[in-house]
Amino acid sequence: MSKTRAPEITSLDRGQLQELLVQLQQHLPAALYETVAALLGTLQWLMGVIEKKNATVGRLQRLIFGAKTEKTRNVFPGQGGTSPAVPPKRPVRGHGRNGASQYAGAGRVQVAHPSLQPGDRCPECRNDKARLRERAPSRIVRIVAQPIVQATVFALQVLRCCLCGKTFTAPAPPEAGTTKYDPNVGLMIGILRFGGGMPHYRLEKLQKDLGIPLPAATQWELMEQSARDLQPAHQELTRLAAQAQLIHNDDTKMRIQSLKRERAQAGCERTGIFTTSILCQVEDRCIALYFTGGNHAGENLTELLQHRAPGLAKPIHMCDGLSRNLPKDFEALLANCLPHGRRTFVDVKENFPEQCQKVLEDLALVFQHDAQAKEQQLSATDRLRLHQEKSAPILEGLKQWMREQLEQKVVEPNSGLGEAIHYMLKRWEPLTLFLREPGAPLSNNICERALKAAILHRKNSLGYKTQNGARVGDLFMSLIHTCRLAGANPFVYFQALHDHAKAVLNHPAAWLPWNYQQSLQALDSS
Repeated sequence: MSKTRAPEITSLDRGQLQELLVQLQQHLPAALYETVAALLGTLQWLMGVIEKKNATVGRLQRLIFGAKTEKTRNVFPGQGGTSPAVPPKRPVRGHGRNGASQYAGAGRVQVAHPSLQPGDRCPECRNDKARLRERAPSRIVRIVAQPIVQATVFALQVLRCCLCGKTFTAPAPPEAGTTKYDPNVGLMIGILRFGGGMPHYRLEKLQKDLGIPLPAATQWELMEQSARDLQPAHQELTRLAAQAQLIHNDDTKMRIQSLKRERAQAGCERTGIFTTSILCQVEDRCIALYFTGGNHAGENLTELLQHRAPGLAKPIHMCDGLSRNLPKDFEALLANCLPHGRRTFVDVKENFPEQCQKVLEDLALVFQHDAQAKEQQLSATDRLRLHQEKSAPILEGLKQWMREQLEQKVVEPNSGLGEAIHYMLKRWEPLTLFLREPGAPLSNNICERALKAAILHRKNSLGYKTQNGARVGDLFMSLIHTCRLAGANPFVYFQALHDHAKAVLNHPAAWLPWNYQQSLQALDSS
């Protein structure tokens, strides 16, 4: 059986690759060129990762196939990977089942007993004093299916005089509306695409199969029109987010075809396009904002903070260790993501199992203390006191142990473990800000979870065609995710913004996801 010969490895730098892509663009169809360019870019990225000295097999698997759970008991199965102080979680009873109270958007129908009423005598008891009292109703949830976008054809009767030829058409009923498309259609399309990851062509195909055509071009027009009514609320959220006490930010790669083409024609050296997620904690509210374009996360944060009122205290800024996430010319209390530091040890656990297990078990206790604070709903001050009492000694011992590994030359500084230790020690102050500052978080997970909306859009829609499309997408994503964080129904919220567009424009601060219901009640009572 013959063996497959290894191919001859050819190396191209970035300039040579760009020159090759320019030549291919002249000879290949547009769709085929995009595929070839993406494949060559992927190959160049993969070769760059392999050439790095910290490219372990575990890290490559996580980068290419995605990260699995990194819990200590899964990283070190059967080796006491979980500290005895960290009890295993009990399975939640009834997990995966939704009770009637979870269906907040469902209609409600009150069904009275056909023959009995509260206060009547019990038909089963012989005692005259036995009376019926009303209790909590027994609930039945009935779920039905329907097309996402429905349509009704109104056939207006037409009568024509056989002598003069004049026609008489029946008047349209009020429910026929004045336009072909109800404004709610554009709002729902925006939620489907930027909240659910459904691109226009898939919805077009689905609606065609269900007998209600909805072309992709029409979907975009309706969605863009609906975005105009949402703009005032988005601007108010942006202004309010700049005043935050706690800020998270991170970014992920994105595609904008028009911007990529403009840069290629201009010969711009900077080719990266990103979607930045910025989550801001304002008092007890959390605001999510998305920015797509050529700027990094730090540059987008710098533009946002230009709207910050003077005289406010320094905010806490949580991000990972990349310098591009930091804003320019703005002072903040920097906090780095502790799980990022932990992950550097997970990547090298195969080569240094004992040392990595110690680090992971120590950090597991710290995360357990933070989970305990959340479970007990401790205030920021009480949470700080808890970490200072329980987590600080653990981390101080871990810091001393890592220094000894390097100083006593137990670990090679250029090895994978040595680089993981360097990462932690170099960023020790921002990684442990939660030991000194009330309210400082341990991780940037909330921001990374928010970026999943952009990643889902990139996966299903492959990015944006124009910068205007990216602007509309950022608006919808920002409002949808802010609604999720506030526990609000995004579709109902968007309807309220559309139906009261003038009031929203005059006083947008009263029409945010957490207070618009009060504004609706005030209008109803007036």
